[in-house]
Amino acid sequence: MDGKGIKIIAKNPKAFHEYFVEERFEAGIELSGTEVKSVRLGTLNLKDAWCTVKNGELWVRQMHISPYEQGNIFNKDPMRPRRLLMHKREIMKLFSKVKLEGYAIIPLSVYLKNSRVKLEIALCRGKKLYDKRQDAANKDARRQIDRAMKERNH
Repeated sequence: MDGKGIKIIAKNPKAFHEYFVEERFEAGIELSGTEVKSVRLGTLNLKDAWCTVKNGELWVRQMHISPYEQGNIFNKDPMRPRRLLMHKREIMKLFSKVKLEGYAIIPLSVYLKNSRVKLEIALCRGKKLYDKRQDAANKDARRQIDRAMKERNH
């Protein structure tokens, strides 16, 4: 994702802890003017966000965008569902995987790409508790190895 004209605004670190990320997609997001201004200031939270397919459209839910300070009457509900913009064929592919194979669609990050707000979503499978423990153990082992190598080089 590191390319020309891309500025990451928010990430969802919880997604990598809770899920195995299988496949990533880029989606546009339908926002009001004050929401765009608020997003540019970085006042959004993806922690509990998830996506759903309803009537052939993809929606992101539980994504909190704080009201814009100077927005007054034009501000929308911070937790409202927002429509994601993707090709119909991609949406149907995601929907079939979620319906049949028990996947979830989780937002990973929000970024600006050539001044447009984009959402990186992923097809994810939930981790079991023992998977989370194994990941934590691997991370700890890597950290200890790095520390030992660092001490050895000094």
